Amino acid sequence: TLGAEMLGGLLAGVTSAGVLMALFQSNAGGAWDNAKKMIEEGVTIDGVKYGKGSEPHKAGVVGDTVGDPFKDTSGPSLNILLKLMSVVALVIATMI
Repeated sequence: TLGAEMLGGLLAGVTSAGVLMALFQSNAGGAWDNAKKMIEEGVTIDGVKYGKGSEPHKAGVVGDTVGDPFKDTSGPSLNILLKLMSVVALVIATMI
């Protein structure tokens, strides 16, 4: 008879971890994208002005390369995963 409790625990863990991960990925992806754009416009760090082609810009491009999939695909797709797991769990719950 522990099946229902275990399924409930699984859903609670997946939901809490999934929501936090989706929020992180969406926000981090947007921040990395905005950081690259800010550097391209020109930014002063410790009295030195940086722009396109500088070392901070190269790091920003790498961050943007990771950030674009985060904000466009990974973060939003976790919402679909959470819904799918809930529906599958409801179907399995009738068999327990």
